[in-house]
Amino acid sequence: MTFAHRTEAGHRLAQRLTFLHDAEPVVLGLPRGGVVVAVEVARALGAPLDVLVVRKLGVPGQSEVAMGAIGEEGVRVLNDDVLAMTGLGEHDVAVVEDHERIELERRVRRYRGGRPPEPITDRTVVIVDDGIATGATARAACEIARARGAARVVLAVPVASPDSVVELRRVADEVISLETPSSFFAVGEFYADFRQTSDEEVVALLEGSGHILEAAHPERPTG
Repeated sequence: MTFAHRTEAGHRLAQRLTFLHDAEPVVLGLPRGGVVVAVEVARALGAPLDVLVVRKLGVPGQSEVAMGAIGEEGVRVLNDDVLAMTGLGEHDVAVVEDHERIELERRVRRYRGGRPPEPITDRTVVIVDDGIATGATARAACEIARARGAARVVLAVPVASPDSVVELRRVADEVISLETPSSFFAVGEFYADFRQTSDEEVVALLEGSGHILEAAHPERPTG
């Protein structure tokens, strides 16, 4: 195992990202597990923390295989290679997307509680997840950040497959992964503790992020 748990992974990733401190970035965690990692990055950088909600579009009957991903603001990213291998068409994608869109919107309401997204126009944005396998959700996240006007998009994770890092460099200004093992099956195999993160944990971390920012910048309003 490479990491004990997500918090430890976040500590280690934060150390790698200290060069961004002067850029005054916004940190966006991908729910659910990515938020646990992201809060450690936000704390180290003294940065505001928000979620960027995306959902994987799993192949019917093989949900762990991503044929694409969707995100806020109508973003949809498809994996053409997976679609070609499975022979799935637009109708198949639409059925899965309709189901996942319902869950995506529920999460947006649950995590933000009616609050607007953290403004990122002309800002450096650090998108954080607990790991990247196919890269579909990370790619969707980068496209959302671009659509919202981010000046610079940095994608940062504790572990990622080498192929996904190469692909994601096309949509992010910089991709940082602490580990890129040549043998890669699933993100969870690189954590000793990879238990599922709950909605309640995500909400608690987001609600506590204002205190983190206040401690780092007592002169800056957090409301």
